Order: sequence, then C-alpha cells, then structure tokens
Amino acid sequence: MKYWNEKMECMGAEDMRALQGERLRNIVRYTYERVEFYRRRMDEAGVSPDDIQTIDDIVKLPFMQKKDLRDYYPTGMFAAPMDEIVRFHASSGTTGKPIVAAYTASDLDDWAEGVARCLTAYGVTKDDVAQISYGYGLFTGGLGAHDGATKVGCSVLPTSSGNTAKQIMLMRDLGSTVLCCTPSYALYLAESIEQDKDTDVARDIKLRIGVFGAEPWTEGMRKALEENLHIKAYDIYGLTEVSGPGVGGECECQDGTHIWEDLFYPEIIDPVTLQPVEDGKEGELVFTTLSKEGMPVIRYRTRDLTHLTRGRCKCGRTAVRMAKILGRSDDMLIIRGVNVFPSQVESVIMQMPEFTGQYFITLDRVNNIDTFDIDVELKLEYHSDSIKNINAIKAKLNAKLVSVLGIKPDVHIVEPGSIERSMGKAKHVLDKRNFK
Repeated sequence: MKYWNEKMECMGAEDMRALQGERLRNIVRYTYERVEFYRRRMDEAGVSPDDIQTIDDIVKLPFMQKKDLRDYYPTGMFAAPMDEIVRFHASSGTTGKPIVAAYTASDLDDWAEGVARCLTAYGVTKDDVAQISYGYGLFTGGLGAHDGATKVGCSVLPTSSGNTAKQIMLMRDLGSTVLCCTPSYALYLAESIEQDKDTDVARDIKLRIGVFGAEPWTEGMRKALEENLHIKAYDIYGLTEVSGPGVGGECECQDGTHIWEDLFYPEIIDPVTLQPVEDGKEGELVFTTLSKEGMPVIRYRTRDLTHLTRGRCKCGRTAVRMAKILGRSDDMLIIRGVNVFPSQVESVIMQMPEFTGQYFITLDRVNNIDTFDIDVELKLEYHSDSIKNINAIKAKLNAKLVSVLGIKPDVHIVEPGSIERSMGKAKHVLDKRNFK
C-alpha cells in the first residue's frame, strides 16, 4: 500500500485550501470561546472569529510561543473539559516548568493517523515488526510511534530506550524489521551490534527501515546509519506542543518531509520581522493545529529553521514538503560574533570516515574572549595510527570546519568510546559562558 490516506495525502491544492479554511474558522471560534489566552490576545489585536473566513486570513491572528504555554501551566491552555482529556504528555525540557499537552480521544486518533501516514510512506506494513526504542512516558516519542504502528497493524515491540544489550537480543530473536528511535541512539545501537560477538548485522539483524526523529540530524548521519544498519533511514517530525511525532514524515523520495497540512497548517516567517516569507526561502516554522481539541495551538512559533516546497512530489503526494531542519533559532550559538549551529559541526564530522560521529562542543570565556572547543571521537582502526597521521586527520577536520563555520575551533581528538552516549535526545553542547 503506497498511501495510508490517499484522499488527504494527494488532495488538490484548491480543495486543500478550502478544507484548511473551514477548519481554521472552526478552531479559531472554538479556542476564542474556550481559552482565555486566545480571547484576550485576539481582542488586543482587534480580531474576532468572524474576521477569519479563509486560510489566507491566518495572518490576522497573533503569534504564540513557548513562554505563553509555560505562563499558563498547567491547564490554562486546555480547550476541552477535563472529563474529555484522556492523556497528558509533557516536554522533555530540563529547566523551568514543562510544557504540558492534553489530548482528547479524537486527538489521539488524529495523532495515530499522522504517524500511520508516515510509516506507510516509509514502506511499513502490517507484516513488519516495529521496535519502538523511543522513551515511553511523558515524552511523546514512544507512545506516539507505538499507536501509529498499532494503527498500521505492525507487531509492536515496545522496548523503550536504554538496556542496549537486551534491545539487540530482542531485535535479533524477534526479527525486528523497523526501528523507531533518535538517530543518536540508532548510531549507538549500530556500534553496539558491531561489538557484539554473537551478532552479525548482515546475518542476524533483519532491520530494513529506520524511523528517526526528536533531534536534528544530517545527511551524513543518514548515510552512516544506512550503511551500518543496512536500512533505509527516514526522518519523522513532530513536537509536543503541536502533537508529537507524525506531524510529518519523508516518503521514498527522501526529498523533504511531507507535512500533513489537513491537520497541521505550516507557515514560514522571518524570525526578525515576523512577516511571511515566500516558498523556498528559509525562515522560522510556525504551526496551527486545525483539528486538535484538547490543547490547540494557533500560530505557534517553533523556532525550527527550514523552508517549504509546494507541488506534487514524485511519490504522488501533494502535501507540502519541509526541508530538513537546519537547527533552532534558540539553539544557535553566537561565538565571537559568528552564528554557529551544532548541525553544521555534525555535517562536517560525518563527512570524514575516520570519526565515529560522536562529538561534544564546549564554550567558555577567558579574558572576555569566547573559547570554542570540540571533542571528536576517532574510530578504533584509526586510533592506533601514528601521532603524525592523527595530527594530519585533525588538520583536515580543522580546515573543513573553518570553511563551513567561518571560525576556527580548538579540535581535540579523543579515544573511541570516551564521549558519553545518549539513550534519548543527544546533548552535544555545554555553554559555560556567563554574560551577566
């Protein structure tokens, strides 16, 4: 089966716009009547629900951001009564109050629908064994992928994250064909399988599809995962504030992430002027949920940086395509006046076969000057090289980083296995600078 929901995935542009306009009218009135935050913001902007007639009218509505969700913690953004809320999730942030998301039964159905569309686009069927190695619990990854795989009819193996030896044993013995986890944990699984004397990836591992998300990852990471696990690796996109994984996903063309725009309406804005930018131009991604009941969001600024492409994909889908996330505007590092994204560092490292792909960035200030250190892990077969050869590898990496970043870091080549592995979202940066 090529499509899970051909009608919605391949709908013509005019029909989709009409559907989006109808759903926008309904969700704006719904939130205005039920949520004090939206009512107050719209009144302040001089906008009433009657002003929203077509999808083009969305630009009349005010933006919202993560701070608004925290300010109304825990239930101030809920639009449905508590007796209709059937599940809570919360953001994985480690500072301040978490972002609590609330779901009605209809919301969970739509969420599973989005994930099912993604999985089907990847080639997943009811004959697959789907190993869910995202964390279960408040994090949306585990249960979101689980419900979508169940909807498709897969045999679901809910391993959650961690306990890597058992993950590999069950993957081998139960014949997992689909792996759902963060790309950083998939890379660690690949390393662990290679080190497992009882397991040969070509002989014992039946994986064919990887479903990776929850953190930015590069084309170099994709190539490494595909080569090491003998799979086709696909990106799945989502965020707690909007729904969870399944807001969009790639197809077999791997030419952008299809956003399920009948459920989630995307915009791209200039993060400085807040004005819409034309298709194909990079900016900040903004989402409006068009059918969510428990906790709708309207013009939510994600801080993710990307661009959109419209038109029919070679796969036949007309759903708008989002380019791979470059990074987040709030993840951007300003080092000696230069804007640097961790994903840029990763892209360079993944181009060089001498490295495992593991890295860690440390920023500090010494005598009022930024220091920029990168630890990069050498593969075992290169670690035994002479000091001269290792220095040559280091110089090659330095040159590539300067070319891409426009700034010279202090690179430190470290031993294989010395950088801590992540069972969930990887942490690649420690910023010790104090600007107070």
